[in-house]
Amino acid sequence: MENLIRPVIVVGGSVLLTVLIGWATDLLLRKADARHGETPLWGLLRRGRIPYQLVLCAALLRGSYDQAKLLEDHRTGVGQALTLVLIGSVAWLVIRIAAAVVETSYSRYARVHRDPARVRRVRTQVSLIMRVVSAVVGVMAVAAMLLTFPAMRAAGASLLASAGILGIVAGVAAQSTLSNMFAGLQIAFGDMVRIGDTVVVDGEWGTVEEITLTFLTVRTWDERRITMPVSYFTSKPFENWSRGTPQMTGIVYFHVDHTAPVDVMREKLRDILRACPAWDGRACGLDVTDTTPNTMQVRALVTAKDADDIWKVRVTVREQMVRWLAKEHPYALPRVNTADATPPPARLPGQSSSSDGAAARHP
Repeated sequence: MENLIRPVIVVGGSVLLTVLIGWATDLLLRKADARHGETPLWGLLRRGRIPYQLVLCAALLRGSYDQAKLLEDHRTGVGQALTLVLIGSVAWLVIRIAAAVVETSYSRYARVHRDPARVRRVRTQVSLIMRVVSAVVGVMAVAAMLLTFPAMRAAGASLLASAGILGIVAGVAAQSTLSNMFAGLQIAFGDMVRIGDTVVVDGEWGTVEEITLTFLTVRTWDERRITMPVSYFTSKPFENWSRGTPQMTGIVYFHVDHTAPVDVMREKLRDILRACPAWDGRACGLDVTDTTPNTMQVRALVTAKDADDIWKVRVTVREQMVRWLAKEHPYALPRVNTADATPPPARLPGQSSSSDGAAARHP
C-alpha cells in the first residue's frame, strides 16, 4: 500500500502545489493590472503563466522524484526528461518576461512621444531586439540541454580543439546569412528604414510590414508582399517617403490644346482642392511646362500630409479636371489636326526671284 500511496502523494502534491501557486500568482497579477491601468506590464506578464507553471511543476517533480519510488529502473531517464522540460520551460518563461518588459517600454515611449517617425524607429528596434533575445535564449537552452548528456560533455574537448577550423568553414558557408544579420542590426539602429515606412523599391510602392534579422517584407498597394534580404537596403538606393517629415508634393500632368484656358484651369484647380479633404492647404499651382506641335503640357502641383493622401489628391484632381474640361471647355482637349496645309502667299505680278532675295536682305 505504501508503494501505491507514496507516488500519488508526491506526484499529486507537486501538481496540486503547482496549480495553487500558479492561481495565486495569476490572481496577484490581475489585481496589479487592475490597480495600475497606466502600464500594460502586469497584463503582459500573465502571458507567461503557462511556462511559469511548467517551471514549478518540473522543479517540484525533479526535486521530489527520488522520494516517489516510482519507475526506479528508469530513474535516470525520467530525471533526464524532467531536467530537459525544466530547461525548456525556463527559457520559455524568460522570453515571455523579456517580451513583456520590452513591450511595456515601447508602449510608454509611444504614449509620451507624438512623433510617428520616432515611434516607428523604436518599434523597429524593439522588434529586432526581441528576436535577438529569443535567439540567444533559445541557443543557450539547447546548449544547456545538450550538456546534460554525458556523451556531449565528453565530446566538448574535441569540439573546442577544432573550433577554429569549424569557425572558418562556418563563416565562409554562412557569409550571406551573417551579412544579412549585420545588415538587420544596421537598419534597426541606423534608422534607415522602419516598420510602417512608405518605400519605393525596384519601382514598387508599398509599406514596410516586417523587419527581421535576415529579411524585410514590403506590402504593396495591391496587397502583395515583396520579401527581400535586408542587405539590399544597405547596398542599393531606395526611396523612403516617410523619412523626415511625411509631407509630400505631388504632380499631375495634363495634355491640352493650345487654346485651353490656363487661367480658368488654375481657378478650377483651387476649387477642386478646397473641396478635397486630403489636401493639406500648403501649396498649389498650375503652369505650362512644355509644348508640342499639337498640344501643350500643363502641370498641376499639389501637397498633402503623407503618401496616402497625396495619392488621393492626385487622382481627385486628375478626374475632376478632365471631367470639367470635357463638359465646359471641350475645345481645350487634345485634337488631331486634319485641316489642309495653308498655301504660301501669292507673288505680285512682275515680282522676280531676285527681288525676293533683295527683299529678304532689306526688309
